[in-house]
Amino acid sequence: TTATTTATSMGNEFVGQQQGDSHSDGPRVMKFRTHFVNSVFDVMTHFGWIHVDDDSWDVYWCDVGWIRESFDGRALADHARVCHFPTHYELTRKDHMAKNLKKMRRRLEKENGRGAGSKCEFMPETFWLPHDYGIFVEEFRRRPGSVWIMKPVGSAQGKGIFLITKLSELMDFRRDDRFEQKDSTKPSYIVQRYLPNPYLVGGKKFDLRIYVLVTSYQPLTFWLYREGFARFSQHPFSMKDLSNTFVHLTNVAIQKTAKDYDKAKGCKWLMSQVKRYIKAIHGADACGKMLEEMDNIIITSLQAVQPVMFSDKHCFELYGYDIMIDNDLKPWLIEVNASPSLTADTASDYKFKYGLLEDMFTVLNIDGRRCGDELRVGGFDLMWKNGPVYYPFPEGKTGSSTIVKNSNLGGDITDRKEHLLGIHARLREQQAQQKRNTIHSISSLNSDITKRTSGK
Repeated sequence: TTATTTATSMGNEFVGQQQGDSHSDGPRVMKFRTHFVNSVFDVMTHFGWIHVDDDSWDVYWCDVGWIRESFDGRALADHARVCHFPTHYELTRKDHMAKNLKKMRRRLEKENGRGAGSKCEFMPETFWLPHDYGIFVEEFRRRPGSVWIMKPVGSAQGKGIFLITKLSELMDFRRDDRFEQKDSTKPSYIVQRYLPNPYLVGGKKFDLRIYVLVTSYQPLTFWLYREGFARFSQHPFSMKDLSNTFVHLTNVAIQKTAKDYDKAKGCKWLMSQVKRYIKAIHGADACGKMLEEMDNIIITSLQAVQPVMFSDKHCFELYGYDIMIDNDLKPWLIEVNASPSLTADTASDYKFKYGLLEDMFTVLNIDGRRCGDELRVGGFDLMWKNGPVYYPFPEGKTGSSTIVKNSNLGGDITDRKEHLLGIHARLREQQAQQKRNTIHSISSLNSDITKRTSGK
């Protein structure tokens, strides 16, 4: 009958769409646009996505200049994604980050009492020059003998950074036209208290690069990557020579210019190695406390910028958090990068960054790679979704409560490939079950129609 034919046709169309075959046109080919030729390009190409130079893209791995000058979410298809938020600088510019943290601290203390602002005490004292010059001078004089580090607010890779111990050195800089900002194309600076007691491994200073993927600011939703890495200086730490960048700056762009730099080995440890080292030297409790404080840095910094961050459904951002640990195992936020380097220095670095990006695109689920309810995807753990995310204790394990926070910084990712395969298998089974359910529903509908028509 006509009714039976229509019902069957509707069922076949639905099943075809579940398989990515809408009206027999075949699955939509994903297109991406980027001018970066590094691991980002390699991963998207490996997925089978097509590189384009026009505006027909589904994913645009753009630079921050494009997002600031050209982004208009209203003109994009619902599924389209770009790799920055328009107001990312509220988090990634050092002066804005310091300002937003101070605002949050004042708000917390006003609402919950003076001690409530202590959760924001993870960034060294920071002043924006020339705006905060007078306040800085007062603080400088209260801390005789202290060392301060000058940084351009929007630069990266250690460019333009230098250390000062005397106001006269700042006065020399103040006479420079960079300080007065007559030319808006020249960077303004922040001055930050330099940490004189960094935690050392083998006598060398290091900082940690940690990756956080934000998929939304309204509601705040972000994923924490289990693995990261430590970047070591080439030379033993000393406060005697403040001009030696190979001692005081851990940026790879700086360190690889040293004469004794080993290109094959690089100057990095994985975060999991750092975790094992600290756990072995200081014990599990001290290491766990340090990791909890790192979690607080990530959560609080993102909460601090959430009210001023323009959130658009087309946007996501992979941030590179730079954190330094002092001798007391207290972590300090140095800066947050909107465009962390994804160009590899060594073969092992390439393998790490390739896996990071493969997991990231699976989280984003732009081309339907997962069911959507996962708490872990490869090396990423869903840490926050409009509030902290928890997961049940694994079977056979016990604890003080039945749930624990879904944070595994420094955790194992050796099974990430198998985990992704498991996610894909679960998706295929879900799709197959949907197909079976649909066929059963259509069959039942056809049977009912046949009974009604034969009874007339």
